[in-house]
Amino acid sequence: MDLNQPPGENYANPRTCFFHVLFKAAALAFYILSALFINNFVILFVVTVFLAALDFWVVKNVSGRILVGLRWWNEINDLGESVWKFESLDQESMARLNKKDSWLFWWTLYLTAVAWIVLGIFSLIRFQADYCLIIGVCLTLSVANIIGFTKCKKDAKKQFQQFASQTIANRFSSTIQSAFSVV
Repeated sequence: MDLNQPPGENYANPRTCFFHVLFKAAALAFYILSALFINNFVILFVVTVFLAALDFWVVKNVSGRILVGLRWWNEINDLGESVWKFESLDQESMARLNKKDSWLFWWTLYLTAVAWIVLGIFSLIRFQADYCLIIGVCLTLSVANIIGFTKCKKDAKKQFQQFASQTIANRFSSTIQSAFSVV
């Protein structure tokens, strides 16, 4: 490893990686530091939830697309049922995505949820139910992104497998047809 290398050299999207981590860290840092220095629960709640919601939006709509080529959303159809919608890059584009970007995306996604769970356990131990409310909202936003991107990743794999099997079947049938057309 070259120590003279500028930081972020190995990342294809260093700015996106930076902001992906920054918004997560901002919500966590504000919660932790404000709990120590600010005695106003309303300010703590509003700012922490705002930062967590901003992180949720950035991950779902920006860094998810750029770093892992995935995007998800949920709609309610005319029957009142929840319908998941997924977008992913084509398989060729997905193969070109930077592995370090992807690694950073997934690990920070999971570690943020783990950090909120640990903070929730500390709040329960200290009998601070009001702080559990903040953590519950932030954890819900983190878990929603985990579930959405995990389902999206599975859907992208399923689409690729269907495409691959369909392509193989089409090639096989065209080979058979051309073999019989010769006869």
